[in-house]
Amino acid sequence: MVFRIMGLIGLLFSVQCLLAQSKNTLPNIVYILADDLGFGDVSVNNPGSVLPTPNIDRLAAQGMRFTDAHTTSSVCTPSRYSILTGRYPWRSRLPIGVLHGYSRTLIEPELPTVAKLLKTKSYQTAVVGKWHLGLDWVPKEAYMDSLKPENNKNNLYGILSDMNPDQIDFSKGPTAGPKTQGFDYSFVLPASLDMAPYCYLENDKLTEPLSSYTKGNKLESGYTGPFWREGLMSPSFDFYDVLPFFTRKANDFIRRQAGSKNPFFLYFPMPAPHTPWVPNKDYKGKSKVGEYGDYILEMDAAVGQVLHVLDSMGLSKNTIVIFSSDNGPYWRDNFVEQFNHHAAGPFRGMKGDVFEGGHCVPLIVRYPGMAKAGTVSDAPTTLANLMATCAELIGDQSGKFVTEDSYSILPILMGKAKLAEGQEAVVNISSKGTLDIRKDGWKLITKLGSGGFTVPVDVKAKPGEPIGQLYNLTEDIHEDHNLYAERPEKVRELMDLLKKIQKAPKGQTFK
Repeated sequence: MVFRIMGLIGLLFSVQCLLAQSKNTLPNIVYILADDLGFGDVSVNNPGSVLPTPNIDRLAAQGMRFTDAHTTSSVCTPSRYSILTGRYPWRSRLPIGVLHGYSRTLIEPELPTVAKLLKTKSYQTAVVGKWHLGLDWVPKEAYMDSLKPENNKNNLYGILSDMNPDQIDFSKGPTAGPKTQGFDYSFVLPASLDMAPYCYLENDKLTEPLSSYTKGNKLESGYTGPFWREGLMSPSFDFYDVLPFFTRKANDFIRRQAGSKNPFFLYFPMPAPHTPWVPNKDYKGKSKVGEYGDYILEMDAAVGQVLHVLDSMGLSKNTIVIFSSDNGPYWRDNFVEQFNHHAAGPFRGMKGDVFEGGHCVPLIVRYPGMAKAGTVSDAPTTLANLMATCAELIGDQSGKFVTEDSYSILPILMGKAKLAEGQEAVVNISSKGTLDIRKDGWKLITKLGSGGFTVPVDVKAKPGEPIGQLYNLTEDIHEDHNLYAERPEKVRELMDLLKKIQKAPKGQTFK
């Protein structure tokens, strides 16, 4: 009897150890998000490219590279909303457009986020880099009434338009931001590096007062080069040191977690190569693609530094590294001709556009021991799929984190599936609000024109002409031949599916 009891105790102890080990061996997750990086800016995606990205290429050689990955929008804020919430951005309070530096937080307070999901399994969560999802800046006492429901229709003050910085009390930290979205630690820039205020916030508090001012730089450049707008800034803020500074902060977080028993999630949204194109002296003039290319070289080196720290701390074998971009490149046709560099790769259009160049982005996932090294997937996927993928990864079956538009790609990474189960189509929205839907190699665009930054933006159809665009991407990846008038049945099929997806209630999937 004694031996049986001892054996039972030993068995229970073994089970407890296995459960503890299972908890402790959940993989760390490092999500590196470039800003305005095109599919063709990554040299492994662009044979013959004059712009090398050796560190990103090495990551691809060690993991799975996706060739049909898409952001849910062609611009920054809505794309980032989808990454963290698993929802298409047109479901949010800002269906079209982007926030700015004085905008209030976009993610609805009751919504689950990837960070909140991972915290249920004791992940230490951090965001270091460009936030661009709004901060609930505190108004000065005299302007507190602006937040009252009777004066703030639909709670959209600071979302549809900026707060007035003269009315903000910067001595108080924002009441909502990364911390309220599930991040234990944050060190962020409020918005894009060309948008005031130019400052850092650590754990939702300014690291320095906004006591300086910049008149802006290269305002005549057409949103290229070292361009930034005028506005408030912190005294020691250095545009050329933002990317290196964020990289150091990201690596510091990784080092702090190295000895922890809990896994960690680091979301590292870099500010590059979005304007201002500000490569530091070590990279200036080193590429054949001007300041833009130099900045990408620096960004690629930053990726290499993160990978090196993971290696040096012995963390690489149990860390998933994801690399992508929030939308396509701001790279005009004259730059293609000048530098012989196709930032969007084989695709038409650029950032902001409904065309593939606006939202088809690099996506690389390194998952040691699970995703076979050097593999390539042509599965259609979106960056909104992070939520469902993480939920399956950690075994969450609560249903609390099931969202309308997120589908797990974990079986694809593990070589068990070719497609994301239940994902019937991929939907994107342009900067001006034009929708497109892609399914089985076909793409329907609901309007004419680019819907973004490429001219013509919006085209009015003449009587009898097609009112939208339909492309067979299998045969016409550059979207040159509009089949809208020739294939009305395909137009109806895709339009019906788009309406179905738009009406999906929260939590509904199409499995």
